[in-house]
Amino acid sequence: MQLRPALALARGQWCKLICGASFHHLPTIHNLALIYTLAGVDCIDLAADPAIVQAAQAGIAQAQALQPNLHPPWLMASLNAGEDPHFRKAVIAGSCPPDCPQPCLQVCPPHAIAPSLPIQISEALCYGCGRCQPVCPYQSLTMNYFAVSAGEVLPRLLHLGIQAVEIHTQVGELPAFRQIWQVLQPWVAKLALVSISCGDGPELGSYLRSLLEVMQPRPALLIWQTDGRPMSGDLGVGATRATLNLARKVLDLHLPGYVQLAGGTNIATMPKARQLGIPVAGVAYGSYARHLVAAAAEHQDLTRYPDLLWASVAQARTLLNTVKTLPESGSQDLYLSRGSPPTW
Repeated sequence: MQLRPALALARGQWCKLICGASFHHLPTIHNLALIYTLAGVDCIDLAADPAIVQAAQAGIAQAQALQPNLHPPWLMASLNAGEDPHFRKAVIAGSCPPDCPQPCLQVCPPHAIAPSLPIQISEALCYGCGRCQPVCPYQSLTMNYFAVSAGEVLPRLLHLGIQAVEIHTQVGELPAFRQIWQVLQPWVAKLALVSISCGDGPELGSYLRSLLEVMQPRPALLIWQTDGRPMSGDLGVGATRATLNLARKVLDLHLPGYVQLAGGTNIATMPKARQLGIPVAGVAYGSYARHLVAAAAEHQDLTRYPDLLWASVAQARTLLNTVKTLPESGSQDLYLSRGSPPTW
């Protein structure tokens, strides 16, 4: 039986799909929402753009038309407090000579770079992974960072019905975080969940505690997303090591809220977390989850190819089941192994 999102979170069976804070390709967003809603995902993390939210909602509605008893996933919009690798796009900054072997084509996960001279980059498809830049033999590629204007987009996104917001931050960016929280503050009571995504860094514990002091009023539900190795889950099972180490570090801080893995997550992540006894609330899957169903997600009308659709749903379920299928001893509430649920 599919759990409602809040219950999945409490039981340590939370699964989030990361579509990408910089990913703006509407047909693919629609299909990813369709596939992963049918697979039973609890939350879909999106770029803070009304058109993106509406594309995801259309995919969810299509999934519910196929399976009316499905609980719809929560929709989450990503915001950034300061410069962040999730909020950038690759751009051409120099020349692309005729004899260039174009290694960038081989390393681009969403195929955002077209094989032409000079190369062309699809702004909608690029999600800023940065893999193209270091392989360019002529240093002709660079990354353009951008900031989401929370004050402009939040009212529109809430009107559309999003249930959650994620703030991407890094150690040392407290002023930027405080600024974005001031914008978010009037809307916190309307949200089911707020997630804080942060990578490792010196004095991480004191930084996260400082964020807690800023977060007034406190959200109904809070997730600490341990962004171990951003946008790398499709590189291999070893990419998950960083987020597991970071999760241990954050859990040891005993902060109120849930700890959720991200950054380098793949099919090996949750089994390894359970093997190591790391009591996280769940996992967010990004590049690995998208790569898993890429062949189906690129179709214009996926429902016209039912065999491909349901094969992709089965693949997605295989990934989600690494989280959803608990060992016999792990079927109790997540907090029972850590004492009483923390209070604000």
